[in-house]
Amino acid sequence: MTIEVLKSKIHRVKVTQANVNYVGSITIDTALMEAANIIRGEKVQVVNVTNGERLETYAIPGEKGSGVVCLNGAAAHKASVGDVIIIISYAAMDFEEAKTFEPSVIFPDTATNKLVK
Repeated sequence: MTIEVLKSKIHRVKVTQANVNYVGSITIDTALMEAANIIRGEKVQVVNVTNGERLETYAIPGEKGSGVVCLNGAAAHKASVGDVIIIISYAAMDFEEAKTFEPSVIFPDTATNKLVK
């Protein structure tokens, strides 16, 4: 049996930009993506803590260390600059493997979207 489990989570970052004039996706500071083990093009779920919206899109790396979190295209209508969001990805794996799998979960500084050391 295969199940879906939490693979990666960027917990509570602020939206820094919303760009409706883009093909689509979410741009995320590369440092955050690397720390959370999220890769370019990976499907992610975006949960907006501020307004309750949820959406699925794919991740695009942004400038490393910039703190950028930008919802692009239609997703830009689901959040405003300053909204707090959670970015989540899941992985399908064997049930037994899932029992011992450790997801990558990070808690950046909410004010700056930078990694807390």
